[in-house]
Amino acid sequence: MKRRKLSQVIAVTLAVCMLAGCVLTGCGSKSDNANKETTQSGSTLIYGSNDYTRINPAIDEHGEINLLLFDGLTAHDENNEVVPGLAEYWELDDATNTYTFHLRDDVNWHDGEKFTADDVEFTIKAIMDPDNESEIASNYEDVTAINVIDDKTISFTLRDKNVAFLDYMTIGILPKHLLESKDMQTDEYFHNPIGTGPYKIQEWDEGQSITLVKNEDYYKGAPKIDTIVFKIVPDDNAKALQLKSGEINLAKVTPKDAQNFTDDDTFTVYDMKTADYRGILYNFNNEFWQRNKDAIPAISYAIDRQKMVDSVLLGEGIVAYGPLQRNKYNNEDVEKYSYDPAKAKEVLEAAGWTLGDDGIYERNGEKLSFTINVMEGDQVRADLAAIACQQLKEVGVDAKAQVQSEIDWANQEAFLIGWGSPFDADDHTYKVFGTDKGSNYSGYSNEQVDTYLTQARQTSDENERKEAYAKFQVALAEDPAYTFFCYCDVDYVTNKKIQGITKDTVLGHHGVGIFWNVEDWTIE
Repeated sequence: MKRRKLSQVIAVTLAVCMLAGCVLTGCGSKSDNANKETTQSGSTLIYGSNDYTRINPAIDEHGEINLLLFDGLTAHDENNEVVPGLAEYWELDDATNTYTFHLRDDVNWHDGEKFTADDVEFTIKAIMDPDNESEIASNYEDVTAINVIDDKTISFTLRDKNVAFLDYMTIGILPKHLLESKDMQTDEYFHNPIGTGPYKIQEWDEGQSITLVKNEDYYKGAPKIDTIVFKIVPDDNAKALQLKSGEINLAKVTPKDAQNFTDDDTFTVYDMKTADYRGILYNFNNEFWQRNKDAIPAISYAIDRQKMVDSVLLGEGIVAYGPLQRNKYNNEDVEKYSYDPAKAKEVLEAAGWTLGDDGIYERNGEKLSFTINVMEGDQVRADLAAIACQQLKEVGVDAKAQVQSEIDWANQEAFLIGWGSPFDADDHTYKVFGTDKGSNYSGYSNEQVDTYLTQARQTSDENERKEAYAKFQVALAEDPAYTFFCYCDVDYVTNKKIQGITKDTVLGHHGVGIFWNVEDWTIE
């Protein structure tokens, strides 16, 4: 369990935590000027990035850099539909639930070794191995047999149907010849990974930058941009400042900071939709929520979500009430917990809570008081948590926001969570809300939720899937795992010379996905 919690800390760090870092090669140095000249020459893209403690697509799913270094058997296009990747095509035998993938013959690893079906088998088995504690292991739990037919053909037999399986085969494949018998959590490979992707690592200056150079032998053709630097930027405000100064030329910024670039003809601001939501994760392993779970509906009624969208997101987002609002299977006919402070108090008092002299509800000698943890470096989450605590105080709930560099997942009371996927509805529902699944960090368990999520992944009939997901959302609303806040659009700001970003692509968790076609980008 300890390693699993560490994995989550790393996953969140990859996605949201900007650790200490200055400029690419040292503050005010001659190298900085050289980097700016390189940027102006059009051969280098410098991206204001989150920090990385390792790069491992088999264990951690959120790293933006994964799309540049690795390929999957399948891929997603700009509409998030499944298309061929390392596999040229595939076949499905419905009778046996067997997928057979036919691999490309023109793919090499960055070290020159040939990519084969053995690498695919190795990667998926590593993810499935419980000892590796991958947070995406539940994506492949139905696999009962993997058969390497020859170097370029591999089949997967599933216990039951899983219509999201092709989506899950977008996961980056790892090289067997470099990782066999190695520790999949800590091996040095994950600090200098070799993939098959459009870019390869040239240098990793820990805490400062990760420099990538184009893969001249990439099977889709060499990328147009020679070098991409993931420059580690400490926080959101610093990203905006470094965009203005020219130290970076692409970054995701807060809605507030994005406004400073809209009238500057040097930059392009991309306001992009995401399937990425925010809310309070309750830790049901904590005794406080085991005793007081019945207070969660009241907490949800006490949150003015529209105020969050207006004041924190500056209108760039929507009010959230469930995990599938940006998915075709969204069910609007559920309890949305619309803002109703009077209802919040009514629910609490019906459950036996009484208002104390200090204005805080209590029951059996215990105050309705808890802490919402926020990972440092994410100003939007910090602001959302602060507003939530203020609103909760108004109805008699004592909630405090605490920004931390590391999260004690086992013992915390609550966390300002972010999830969401623009792909198949199974993604970020089954493994997030299913009992004991890899990304269920709240310890949530509901038998009905498990049943409906399983039914939905095991049928390809659209009407049956729609019905199962509708029932799942009703069950989740009746027994909430989270208090949902909002879906966040994201603002990417880039130097106008950078071309090729697809502005209408719906992005995923933390806005990940903008690099889906990076090999086609250019710098004019």
